[in-house]
Amino acid sequence: MDPIIIIRSAILLISSILLLMSAMGILRFKDDVPRVLYARIHILGVADLACIIALLTLYEPLLAATYFILAPFAAHAIANAYYYGEEDHD
Repeated sequence: MDPIIIIRSAILLISSILLLMSAMGILRFKDDVPRVLYARIHILGVADLACIIALLTLYEPLLAATYFILAPFAAHAIANAYYYGEEDHD
């Protein structure tokens, strides 16, 4: 078997484990915890990293670079909208 295929498979397996761990982290936090949105956004950073690694492994560098650039902007926009929003977020 080709060693490149084994390495790519291992990297995709690690990425999928990171995605599952971040999903469990998202579900673990209850809504009654103060500032839970910021914790959830931090956990989604792990999922973003796993997706970027998976895209690079699947030979999609342009899509991975685009995701690498746009994902932090989206997370910041969500956190900023929550912070300055009309909701009671205490």
